[in-house]
Order: sequence, then structure tokens, then C-alpha cells
Amino acid sequence: MRVSNRDKILEAAIRVIDRDGITAVTFDSVAGEAGVTRGGMMYHFKSRDALIQAINQHLADQWEASLVANAGKPAEAATAVERYVAFVRNSARLATRAELLFCLEGARNPELTPPWDRILDTWAAPAPADLDDPQALTRFIARLAADGLWMYEALSNKPMPEAVRVRVAETIKGLFDADTEAPQAS
Repeated sequence: MRVSNRDKILEAAIRVIDRDGITAVTFDSVAGEAGVTRGGMMYHFKSRDALIQAINQHLADQWEASLVANAGKPAEAATAVERYVAFVRNSARLATRAELLFCLEGARNPELTPPWDRILDTWAAPAPADLDDPQALTRFIARLAADGLWMYEALSNKPMPEAVRVRVAETIKGLFDADTEAPQAS
């Protein structure tokens, strides 16, 4: 399948961010990286803010596609535990600088949070409503551990050896083993 110019531009913008940060995203820098004209950029994105929003959505869409692949099915066809395990597995992959920077930027700019909130609300275990529910608490602890693994990988200047990353992810996933024995609520 042929990659659209819009997707080509978004992928180029992500490369610019991975290399130089979000502040380096300009029509000129991204057009140069994508091999398109400034006019070609403006055809797809009317402003830098529109480009930033589109990059954010593109990253979120990539995350969701990876979550679906890890679950082996779309969210609506997966049990809660299958979704949570997919989240753990996804968090065990190397974070990109663009993902991390958009995560940080989202804390400052609420316009960037909706796509990520939707993903987290669907795929990540929520904070327990009842602290006396040990399953809900364990699920949330597993989510926090998965978030920590992802952040460690994003922030460490010494990458974790692959075997360690896999073992940590499998250990976190193991927190859900007791859940698989009982029927799941979605």
C-alpha cells in the first residue's frame, strides 16, 4: 500500500522530534525531512498547531495499533485482563523520544490528552474504586509497574538488556494470572 503524503509528513515530523525535540517542528524542518514543499505541508496542515495535534493523534493511533496487535484482537473483543496484559506488553517496548515528549507536553497542554486518555481508559487498569478489592489493586499496581518500565526505558541513558526487559514484563504480566481463572468484567 502506498504511503499518503500526510502520513509521510507525520513520520518525518516524528523523526524531527526524535532527533531535535518538539520545538524543532516547523513547516520548513518537517518539509525538508519529508521531501515535500512547504505548500504541500500547508495543504495537509493549516498551522503548526494543527500539525502538532496530528502528530499527537498519529502517535496515539500507532500505540493503539500496537495494543490491538499485542492483544490479538480489538479492545471491544478483548476481556479486561487481555487489554491490561496488552498494555503491559506494549509498555515493555522501547519508548520513542517523540512519545515521551508528547506525554510530557500533554501534562502542560490539555488539548493533547484526549487520544491518550481514550487509550488509557480502554487498555490500562484504572485506579481501584474499592481498596478492599485485591484484584483491582493488583491490576493497578501492574499498570504502575508497566508505566515505570516504559519511563525507565525512555529516560535511562543505559538501555535495559532485552532479556531483562522481557523478564520484567513477564513478571508484571504474571500479576494477572489469578485474574484469568475467573470470568472477567469488561
